[in-house]
Amino acid sequence: MGVFFSQGCNFHPPVLRYSSVTERETFNGLMLRYRGLLFSVCRRYSSDGLDVDDLLQEATLRLWDLREKLFGITLAPKQAAWIWRVARSTCIDLQRRTPTPTPMPYGYDPPDEEPTLHRHLHELIALLPEPDRTIVTLHLEGYDYREIGQQVGMTKNNIGVRLMRIKEKLKQQWDC
Repeated sequence: MGVFFSQGCNFHPPVLRYSSVTERETFNGLMLRYRGLLFSVCRRYSSDGLDVDDLLQEATLRLWDLREKLFGITLAPKQAAWIWRVARSTCIDLQRRTPTPTPMPYGYDPPDEEPTLHRHLHELIALLPEPDRTIVTLHLEGYDYREIGQQVGMTKNNIGVRLMRIKEKLKQQWDC
């Protein structure tokens, strides 16, 4: 269980009780196959490394709870889409349950640092509404239109049109 996520991550896999060796090998194999997808979903909802690890662990536990349904899905694209939805829902639920941090006191001056172009772009992407944010993030991660469409439930052509509109919206916000 300890090898399905990258070495740079502090993730400690949850202790799961397997009823059979086949069940363990099947679940571990699926987690190994989709570790990049899980990590990218969790990273999208947190930039802090420890929070990402917590989200990964919660998503893994949720997938474990739903393993019977997961084992019933045989096609890889459907597995990926289902795992993506479960991980995304888990991250959203966990964020809703987590209290928001207290604001900084009045007069607090954050340290001066010039925002990089990369950081500015990610801030603009974070402001997009949910389906658009997911589409552009998956596009930046290298998924093609068909794969993105399968994960968000749209056609390949819809993804192309949405991406064009998202890019225009980002360009307008960038120029402001």
